[in-house]
Amino acid sequence: MKQKMSLFDQKLFPFLGKSLLKSLMLLTAVLLTTSLSAQNTRKIQGKVVDEQNNPIIGATIVVKDAPTIGTVTDIDGNFSLTIPVNKRVIVVSYIGMETQEIDVANRNEFTIVLKESAIQLEEMIVVGYGQQKKASVVGAITQTKGEVLERAGGVYSVGAALTGNLPGVITTSSTGMPGEEDPKILIRAMSSWNNAEPLVLVDGIERPMSSVDISSVESISVLKDASATAVYGVRGANGVILVTTKRGREGKPHIDASASTIVKAPSKLPNKYDSYDALMFRNIAIEHELSLVPESWNYIKPQSVINKYRYPADWQEAERYPNVDWQDALFKDYTTSYNANLNISGGTNFVKYYAAADFVDEGDLFKVWDNGRNYKAGYSFQRINVRSNLDFQLTKSTLFKVNLAGSNGKKKTPWGQTNSSDWGVAQQWAGAYNIAPDVFLPKYADGSWGYYPSISNVSNSAMILSIGGVMYTTTTAINTDFVLEQNLDFLTKGLNFRGTVSWDNTFVEYNRGINDLYNDAPQKWIDPDTGIPRYKVEFENNNKFDFMQGVLWTTQPGTVNNNLTQRNLYYQLQLNWARDFGQHNVTAMGLFSRQERATGSEIPHYREDWAFRGTYNYANKYFLEYNGAYNGSEKFAKKNRFAFFNSGAVGWMVSEEPFMKSLEFLDMLKLRASYGEIGDDNVGGRWLYMTQWAYGGNSSLDIYHGTSPYTWYREASVGNPDVRWETVTKTNFGVDYSFLNGLFTGNVELFRDQRRDILVSGNSRAVPPYFGTTPPTANLGKVRTSGYELELNINKRFANELRLWGNFNLTHAKNKILVKDDPELLPAYQKDAGYSINQFRSYVDAGYCNTYDQLFGSPQHDLNDLHKLPGDYYIIDFNSDGIVDSKDQIPYGYADAPQNTYNTTIGFEWKGFSAFVQFYGVTNVTRDVPLQSFGSQLNTVYDMGSWWSKENTSADIPVPRWLSRPSYNNGTQFLFDGSYIRLKNAEVAYTFNGGWIKGLGLNTLRIFINGNNLWVWSRMPDDRESNFAGAGFQGAYPTVRRYNLGIRFSL
Repeated sequence: MKQKMSLFDQKLFPFLGKSLLKSLMLLTAVLLTTSLSAQNTRKIQGKVVDEQNNPIIGATIVVKDAPTIGTVTDIDGNFSLTIPVNKRVIVVSYIGMETQEIDVANRNEFTIVLKESAIQLEEMIVVGYGQQKKASVVGAITQTKGEVLERAGGVYSVGAALTGNLPGVITTSSTGMPGEEDPKILIRAMSSWNNAEPLVLVDGIERPMSSVDISSVESISVLKDASATAVYGVRGANGVILVTTKRGREGKPHIDASASTIVKAPSKLPNKYDSYDALMFRNIAIEHELSLVPESWNYIKPQSVINKYRYPADWQEAERYPNVDWQDALFKDYTTSYNANLNISGGTNFVKYYAAADFVDEGDLFKVWDNGRNYKAGYSFQRINVRSNLDFQLTKSTLFKVNLAGSNGKKKTPWGQTNSSDWGVAQQWAGAYNIAPDVFLPKYADGSWGYYPSISNVSNSAMILSIGGVMYTTTTAINTDFVLEQNLDFLTKGLNFRGTVSWDNTFVEYNRGINDLYNDAPQKWIDPDTGIPRYKVEFENNNKFDFMQGVLWTTQPGTVNNNLTQRNLYYQLQLNWARDFGQHNVTAMGLFSRQERATGSEIPHYREDWAFRGTYNYANKYFLEYNGAYNGSEKFAKKNRFAFFNSGAVGWMVSEEPFMKSLEFLDMLKLRASYGEIGDDNVGGRWLYMTQWAYGGNSSLDIYHGTSPYTWYREASVGNPDVRWETVTKTNFGVDYSFLNGLFTGNVELFRDQRRDILVSGNSRAVPPYFGTTPPTANLGKVRTSGYELELNINKRFANELRLWGNFNLTHAKNKILVKDDPELLPAYQKDAGYSINQFRSYVDAGYCNTYDQLFGSPQHDLNDLHKLPGDYYIIDFNSDGIVDSKDQIPYGYADAPQNTYNTTIGFEWKGFSAFVQFYGVTNVTRDVPLQSFGSQLNTVYDMGSWWSKENTSADIPVPRWLSRPSYNNGTQFLFDGSYIRLKNAEVAYTFNGGWIKGLGLNTLRIFINGNNLWVWSRMPDDRESNFAGAGFQGAYPTVRRYNLGIRFSL
């Protein structure tokens, strides 16, 4: 046995020994290799954020020259990466951001701030019913972000914040009334005398822009040509504005809050002379006309009396000889407004959320005098918007979105004020425009209000406002969207379904507050010639004591304004398909939508649309797009009710061609062209094809408007079974460019729209009145619109972290009426055809008649020819028939919408500091502001420049008349050049990132001071850009300058 073991030992142990030795040697080699490998690598980690310190999810981090070594950031923007010790640089990139190379030689932890790319070919642009990469867009689309709108100092209106920020978007403001400051918006130019406002969609649903606050806006896209707007069919004929609200992103909760205090001051009002100067000017006017009207001498004021208006001896003389600065009496130097916003966003794999609340409190510029009735009248506006956008990832292929938004706005006005354009409402600011400074005091020492007994329409604006009662109008809106997005790759790759149902409801309550109508207060007027007071009501009717109006107002609980209550149901089914086949990219979209909308108790309006879009992209170099929509409208008979409209576009990325690669300075150059047709039915009335009958009333029977003595069934309006869609043909050529590594970017657009078959409503038809009733609406118009847009962006970053940027854009757009239903016998120059929509017309002068010889040699006037004097305008007899009459009123100036708009915005950022200024201007626009001195024989005299005299024959205006009334003597003096340049916005800000604010639990803290409408140059007497609000040319609540101090922080 021992012998056998020995033999075994001799053979086995040597074998085991050799195997063990080999294993030990291998293990030693592995450990050595591992040790050496560990010594040749190291771990780095960090966080990638944007300029607002928000984490960037999915940013790519790779080792330079070793692209296989990399990672991406997680939901909090964090990353960690093991890299070779001999690698010193990592490359950090993200779509839409500038790629950065980071030296990691001496650090292991980093916070990397990515800045927005200037070129941004990968930026996603919101288009009709979807999104596209900026590089592949072939339509005329311009987009801005919510951060840009937030720069508008103290402005809460999204529409007002758009001014100047998007080429082709023309905004005009007309009033500063709290709650009514939204401007009128045009895209490029008017191409129809019917409603020319663009379609506004908030998250894809037709809603007013006031339904969303600026802080909740993610982006705004403006679609301008046929290719971009065709999928919206008839609703997009005037252009489309797409407002996209913010949504949550996967990650930890992110809280943003802001608060600001705004100081508002009246911008500019007509300059009127005080009582002293007005009476001095009146004496000059009387002396000028004495040869015509000798009795004017009775109105001459002695200098000793005129002096009392400016230098009264005591308070009794001050009341007898008033000298009221009505603008100072009516308006404060300033008032305050407030805005606060809070939003929170974040999410998980299952749900992403964004919730926001925004509060606005607008103060009143009016000085409200004490009425002795224990309430304070005036204006104010408070609004709170709330929003919740939720995205539920039900499965990997199913996304369910819920958008809930609500708004509650409470507007305070004088009682019964439902329309700020009413004549009665205009009397509240009449003092600023046309009340003479010497007629009465707003309020006398004994508590009586001033009034003027000689003329009934001279109003005491201070009294009208102060005892006007109080009415609260509350507007409550609730908007609900449900969206289901389903990936259908199991049917065919790239197929997706999207279904939307939306319910909107708006409720308006008014007539809540204090009704103080028809409760006159004590009013008096002191005759300056005798000093005797005259009371409007001297005695109480019952007891004949002195009139002392008691407190008789009543409170009202409010009622629903059924005429403004709205409901809207919208549903949409959409299929999207997108596939890549090598370098070929193909997409298709098909959509069905239906809308039911009603106001009050009316029968709902119905609209149905079928739309599609197809795109083709080869190697990101050649692009094709075709769009179409099949639309239906209740306004037309069956044979014309539905129509198909379509458009096409092509694009060529020239910079991707091999022959362009030698141009190293060129980053991107793309050519675009589009052409298409869009329909429109945006004219008043429903069922235009139907004749409507009514019982009662009378029909006109002859040219003298004689009426039948019988009551019968009659045709209230005549239908037109042949009425059909307006059609606009849009042509657009565009160039997008970028060069010198994004230093300069921009675009050029050339466009031409031709709209035919424009609907002319019955009231605008050239049909004589003896037709007997309202004529039918008919397609009798044609308009051509053309122009161009230029945009240049500059973006330069320096090594010391200084960034200079600028935006410069210009829009030129004009229209011309080619055909309209003009009366045949009108001379061509008085027809609308051949001129712009809303072209102004006037009697045009050719200078002054400086001598009697020139006066007698001037054309005869058909009215009041004997009232002409040297110094009057020489009115042109345009038709050369020897007499100036209504046939000599000719086109003058421009229309009421500007043909040219200009914007210049420049700014800088350096470390935490930032600042910018924005200048905005318009030209080629005319505005009618009839400021007639001595109107109604009141001493209202406007500072319109110098008056004509024998010594000054090149004066600004002729001498206004006191008693004599020459015809056509105003010429064109009230048609003002509406051009202006204004400092639209300016801001200085500092942003804190890190440091001591971390101890407060904040990620960022931004303190800013900015302003809006800070300075203006114009030839207009006030700062209104248009007459559409208020009482038209009679004036409006003053537009305002804003100074805003605010703070914004994030958690």
